[in-house]
Amino acid sequence: MQLPLDKVDDLTTQLKLASPITIENKQRLDKKFRLEFNYNSNHMEGNTLTYGETELLLIFGDTKGNHQMREYEEMKAHDVAYQLVEEWAKDKERPLTEQNIKELNKTILIRPFWKDAITATGENTRRQIKVGEYKEYPNAVRLSTGELFEYASPTETPILMQELIDWYRSEESVLHPATLATMLHYKFVRIHPFDDGNGRIARLLMNYVLLRNNLPPVIIKSDDKANYLHALHSADVGDYPPLIEYIANQLIWSLEISIKAAKGEDIEEATDLQKEISLLSKRLTTEEKLSKHPAIVLEVFSWFSKDLWPEIQESLEQFDSLFAEIKESKFVNHKQVILDGKRLFEPIGLSISKNFEPKDIKILGYDIYKEEINRIDWNVILYGLRGAKTKPEMEINATLEFKTDIYNINIMLDNRSLSSTDYRYGDFILKSDIEKLQNFLAKQVLEEIKTRVK
Repeated sequence: MQLPLDKVDDLTTQLKLASPITIENKQRLDKKFRLEFNYNSNHMEGNTLTYGETELLLIFGDTKGNHQMREYEEMKAHDVAYQLVEEWAKDKERPLTEQNIKELNKTILIRPFWKDAITATGENTRRQIKVGEYKEYPNAVRLSTGELFEYASPTETPILMQELIDWYRSEESVLHPATLATMLHYKFVRIHPFDDGNGRIARLLMNYVLLRNNLPPVIIKSDDKANYLHALHSADVGDYPPLIEYIANQLIWSLEISIKAAKGEDIEEATDLQKEISLLSKRLTTEEKLSKHPAIVLEVFSWFSKDLWPEIQESLEQFDSLFAEIKESKFVNHKQVILDGKRLFEPIGLSISKNFEPKDIKILGYDIYKEEINRIDWNVILYGLRGAKTKPEMEINATLEFKTDIYNINIMLDNRSLSSTDYRYGDFILKSDIEKLQNFLAKQVLEEIKTRVK
C-alpha cells in the first residue's frame, strides 16, 4: 500500500504534467478552495453560516439568514487573511515573521471583544480579547475527560514563538512540505499564543507552507473534526505520524481536485450538489421581493414596536433629567393618533402565515384591511433644556414608510435625518445594528445638547 507522502509526491508530479492550467479552470479551482477553506475553518470554530450563505457573502457580497453580525464579519475577515497568505506565499524572497502571524490574528479578529474563558484553576471567567497581541493570561482547553490541557504560559510565549520561527527557517529546505506544514501547524497550536483565533491561524500557516511550495491548500472538513482532533491529541503525547498522515490525506484530496481542474474536468463533488441547491435556494429567497400588503405591514409595525422603538426610547431616557417636560406622540399617514389606553395593535403578534385571514386587525386604531397605511411616525419632543442658551426644545422622530416592495426607517433629530435605510419586506435590522443605532442616536443628541448649553 502506498504511503500518503509518497502518494502526495506522485500526484504532485501528475499535476505538473497536467499544467499549465487555463485561466478559466484556475478560477474555478481557486473559487472552490477559497470557499471550502473559509467555510470549513470557520465552521469548525462555531461559525453558523452555511456553505451557501458563505458563497452568497464572499462571491456575491450579499447576506441572508439570522446570524450575528460578527459571524458575517469574521467570515469576510478570514477570507482577507487567506488572501494575505496567498500573497505572502507567492513572494519567495519574503520570510515568515512573528509580525506576519500577529497581522493574521489582527485580521481575523477584527477588533477587541469580550469572551468566556477558563482560568488556570479551571474556573469560568470573561476576558477582553486583544487583537494582534500575544496572550496576557494563561489559556487552556477542557478535554472530553474533564481534564484541563494547558498551553504555553504568557511568559514563555514570546520566547517559544521566536523559537518556532527559527525552527521553521532551519527546516524549510529540509522537511517534506507536507511534514513541514503539519509540524508548523502543530507547534503553533501547542503554544496557543493568542487569546482567540489560534486554530484558524494554525490552518492558515499550514496552507502558507503548502502554497509556498506550489501545492494546493489543505481543507480540513468541519464534519471530520473528530478525526482531526484525534490526530492532534496523538501529537500531544509525542506520536506525530498520525497527524502527518492525516494532513497528507487531506492534501491528496486537494491534489486530485487540482488535477481534475487542470484537465478541464468537473471538480464538483456529490456533496457539492447539495451545496448548490442550498445556494440556489438562498439566492431565490434573496431575489424574491415581497410586496406590500396588510399582513406584512402589521409584521413590520409589530417588530418595530417591540424590538426597535423601545431601544430608541431607552437611549433617550438617559437625557430625561436634562429637560423639564417630555411629550410622545404617534401619527398614521400624518394624522395624530389618540389611543385612549388601547393596545397598539390587535389581536395578533409577529407570526403571520400566508393563509392567515385576519378580521378587524387594527394598527393604532386603523383597520389595516379597510385603510391603507403608508406611513407611521413615533415622535418625542423634549421641552425645557436646562441651561440652554438657544433652542430649549428638541424633537426626535422615527418614521416607518411603507412602499411597494420595500419599507424605510428614518430617524430624525430636529428635522435632520440621522439615519435613513431601506429594507426588503421580511428583513429586519440585526440586534447588533440596533445597538449601534441606539449608541449613535445618543451621541448625536448629546452633541446637540452640548452646543445649546455652551
